[in-house]
Amino acid sequence: MDVRRRPPMRSVRQSSTTSAGEPPVKHLKPSDALPLPLYLTNGIFFALFFSVAYFLLHRWREKIRTSTPLHVLTLSEIAAIVSMLASVIYLLGFFGVDFVQSLVTRPSGDVWDAEDEPHGAILEEDSRPGPCAAAIDCCPPPKVADVAPVTVFSSEEEEEMIRSVVAGSVPSYLLESKLGDCKRAAAIRREALQRTTGRSLAGLPLDGFDYEAILGQCCEMPVGYVQIPVGIAGPLLLDGREYWVPMATTEGCLVASTNRGCKAIFTCGGASSMVLRDRMTRAPVVRFPTASRAADLKLFVEDPINFDTLAVVFNRSSRFARLQGIHCAIAGKNLYMRFGCSTGDAMGMNMVSKGVQNVLDFLQTDFPDMDVIGISGNFCSDKKPAAVNWIEGRGKSVVCEAIIGDEVVRKVLKTSVAALVELNMLKNLTGSAVAGALGGFNAHASNIVSAVYIATGQDPAQNVESSHCITMMEAVNDGKDLHISVTMPSIEVGTVGGGTQLASQSACLNLLGVKGASKESPGSNSRLLATIVAGSVLAGELSLMSAIAAGQLVKSHLKYNRSSRDVSKIAS
Repeated sequence: MDVRRRPPMRSVRQSSTTSAGEPPVKHLKPSDALPLPLYLTNGIFFALFFSVAYFLLHRWREKIRTSTPLHVLTLSEIAAIVSMLASVIYLLGFFGVDFVQSLVTRPSGDVWDAEDEPHGAILEEDSRPGPCAAAIDCCPPPKVADVAPVTVFSSEEEEEMIRSVVAGSVPSYLLESKLGDCKRAAAIRREALQRTTGRSLAGLPLDGFDYEAILGQCCEMPVGYVQIPVGIAGPLLLDGREYWVPMATTEGCLVASTNRGCKAIFTCGGASSMVLRDRMTRAPVVRFPTASRAADLKLFVEDPINFDTLAVVFNRSSRFARLQGIHCAIAGKNLYMRFGCSTGDAMGMNMVSKGVQNVLDFLQTDFPDMDVIGISGNFCSDKKPAAVNWIEGRGKSVVCEAIIGDEVVRKVLKTSVAALVELNMLKNLTGSAVAGALGGFNAHASNIVSAVYIATGQDPAQNVESSHCITMMEAVNDGKDLHISVTMPSIEVGTVGGGTQLASQSACLNLLGVKGASKESPGSNSRLLATIVAGSVLAGELSLMSAIAAGQLVKSHLKYNRSSRDVSKIAS
């Protein structure tokens, strides 16, 4: 793309002189061919139109009164009809041409510029005579290059702002507050980034997104948004209800595989789930002069007599936060206090942090030598694989199970109950133990968790602990049927706050029937979402394990997870 700004062209209605010094070419208008002045010609045809219209209406009224057929015409009536047609053709032609010209010219000056044309088309003066002297450059647009083109913004204010951001005199993060328009700020930041790096962001979309919705809560300094396709698996029959599960992913076969598992579960009467625990955690770390003083605080906060007082202090932070317990651990003179609380329909990280801060401020009075090192000491533990989450749980602890009949295993899953039980023992249990897995006693739980999390506006980084899962398979009913279950101790989800309020993610939550907070039973929407995640994982585990047992994994991925496009041509 030619990024040089071309000088504005002369009006296509004005006479111009060619670069070779040729005489100016007069661009004719349709009215120039008329023998009379324009206003007189228009007046004649307007008068003709209305006069013959009045004459015909008068004649037709007389015919109706005298019961004369309307199609019987006199010579004067035929002449009137012809005159009306002629006037209509003239008026339509005159005003129609003028209207078309108004579409291809600017009403304020008839000057075209490179920035006014889509795809960079520019009016060029041509050496051809007549009306073709102002021709449009119809060459196809060049391919998008890796080098960023310099876009010239229409507003001098915007151009100046871009130059200021590039120079560093205006911080990029202040654009929203300075401009008062989040989309303009994103566009200016994007252009400044391209000019600074010399790299194009042409493939990253900017339009079609509500940047106001993320201001101050979801993403800072945006320059666009990333598109991820959303597929639907289902219906997932869980606890007697059907759910169509949205999954945002770029991995082929994932949605199809989960969908097959949903089909198998549906055919056998569905799955059932139970929420075992609902507790978000935060663990500050505090330091004392001696280990004995740290032990004193540990005994104090774990004493049931003091718990009620601490719970009242903690619960002041929110209408929904309710302290459930405090678990302490000592490392020398450092004390880690793991607070656990229910958080309603929110995922609850900010909620529990506020409650913890209230308790720390309260304890400072009785323990003035306590030094608060950090509101989070990693004993929580957030966004990291940790045994404490695997054992104690974090967020929602859910178990989900189903019984799959032998016929469905053979016809839908293309394998056998015995093969699935053996594979699960050697792969998910023994193999994971050999690998020293921490919470990873499953086939691919994180695949489904990540896809559902992205689609429903959850924190994708919490996939780490939310994917803790142990998959169990056992032959039941004299070995004819398969009992499968997934136990997931730390599913961290919410239906309010964060990315759940964005339009796309909100739509996916609405599809599941868990959008927003439950007014009747606070926390029920987030618990239901956790069970849907576990049920989807159950379907995904069942299908993938069956594909491996039947030897179909490689074949299906080669068929559905490999692009047929010529990568060399795409790269060029």
